[in-house]
Amino acid sequence: MREAYVERKTKETDINLKLCLDGGQICVNTGIGFFDHMLETFAKHSGFGLTVNVKGDLKVDCHHTVEDTGIVLGMAFAQAVADKKGIARYGTSFIPMDESLAFACVDIGGRPFCVFEAEMPQEVIGEYDSCITAEFMRAFAYNALVTLHVVGEYGDNAHHLTEAMFKAVAHSLKDAVKVDGDEVLSTKGVI
Repeated sequence: MREAYVERKTKETDINLKLCLDGGQICVNTGIGFFDHMLETFAKHSGFGLTVNVKGDLKVDCHHTVEDTGIVLGMAFAQAVADKKGIARYGTSFIPMDESLAFACVDIGGRPFCVFEAEMPQEVIGEYDSCITAEFMRAFAYNALVTLHVVGEYGDNAHHLTEAMFKAVAHSLKDAVKVDGDEVLSTKGVI
């Protein structure tokens, strides 16, 4: 099984996360209802098993909890994908949700980078600041050692647009981690 368990404790957050790229239980508790919904959606659409427990400084706001969860999820992903032998490496997805459309493209090539473009029509979704989605995606990409492009093409509802982006990333990663052979997909022979 391609899986990893990561614990990370700072003065702002205490996170325990288990990730299995080959499926499994989904159980998320971050203290932020909408963010829990996004992580559950991400796990369901990627086909990953994901267990996350976060205690964050929500009295401040959601920023540290969301960003640090992205860091830990990225760390777990990098461990779980290991030597990247046999994986498809690339994934691309367009996902509609009602009036919204999102695009994501990923390269599990060991070169961390993130491009995030989205204009959020509302600033807040429940207790979740919609601008923090960019911080989550960047934290994930840099710690997962992947190149990630995420674009919220358009949408009038921040909930719909954000959910479409999380689903697009999930489907892109699902395709990229599929075992497609027994060699590393690189002319260098290593990623």
